[in-house]
Order: sequence, then structure tokens, then C-alpha cells
Amino acid sequence: MQKFIKQFKKINSEPIDISNIIWSWIGSFLGILSISFLHFDILKGSDLSLVIGSFGASAVLIYGAVNSPLSQPRNLIGGHIISAIVGVTAFKLFSVNIWFCAAFAVSTSILIMQLTLTLHPPGGATALIAVIGSEQIHNLGFLYVLVPVATGSFLLLIIAIFVNNIPKNRRYPLSLEKKNKKWFSDD
Repeated sequence: MQKFIKQFKKINSEPIDISNIIWSWIGSFLGILSISFLHFDILKGSDLSLVIGSFGASAVLIYGAVNSPLSQPRNLIGGHIISAIVGVTAFKLFSVNIWFCAAFAVSTSILIMQLTLTLHPPGGATALIAVIGSEQIHNLGFLYVLVPVATGSFLLLIIAIFVNNIPKNRRYPLSLEKKNKKWFSDD
């Protein structure tokens, strides 16, 4: 167990305690549950999709690595939306060469996320899904940016703000922690 804890500390920026691990599980469970519930229960029978694979990776960041700059709201929302726009645009322009289109979408989304300071690694997957996704995804066109991408990102964010601020040892977003320190410091 000591070896596990030592390795965990090396790779994790979050405090290592059982409470933190449990809150990460609760947050990710509720985040993905809310998106899945809306997708499978409320939207059933429609062509709209809310569940995309990149949201699983976002859940790892915003619930499991709350202190990471890559998990902050600007990165979560901006990274996904920018990448969705890039992915749909790439598909519309280059779909005849899907291999080129996929590479172009991912690399261009990374470039634009870096330039806009919204780097969110799951955004690369969001762009790729717009290119290699099912016909249902392709038929959405730019609606893909709103449903599932923006809608799902905002749902994850709302739950992250709520859940990550329940325990005393977690604050999300980081700007909230900075504001609290400013307001409550003795300076």
C-alpha cells in the first residue's frame, strides 16, 4: 500500500486522502449520469446525441484533477467548443480524405486551443469524433457544437462546481480559491 501511495503522489496534483478520491468518484458519476440520463431518457427516439467519448476524459480532469489548469472552466468549455467547430469544419472541407481530415481536425484544434489559452486534452477527441463519428454525428453538422458538445460541457461544469466545493479540502474552479484567499487573508 505504501508503494501505491508513493506512486499516486508522484502522478497526482490533488491531496491524497480517501475523501478526495470518493468526491472524485461522486462527481464523475453524477456528471456522466446526468448526460447519459438526458441522452437515453429525455432525448430517446430523437437524432440528438449527448454522450460522446471525450466527456469521459473531461470527467477525469474536472473531478479527479480539480487543481489542473487544463480542467478549469475556460479550458473545459472553450476547448470543447473550439474543437467541435474545428472538427465539423474539417469534415465539411476534407471528408473525401478521412485520414487527412482526422489529422487536420485534431492538430488544428490543439493549435487554436493553445492560441486561445483553452487547452483541454479531451478537446482533441471532440474534434476527432466530429470527423470519424457516426452518420448521426455527421448529420448534425454545426449543431454538434451545441448538442452534444456545449450542452454536455456545461452539464459537467455545473456538477463540478457543485460537487467539488462540498468538501473542505477541494475548491473548483481555481479562481474561486484565489478569490476566497483574497477575501479572507489578513493582508
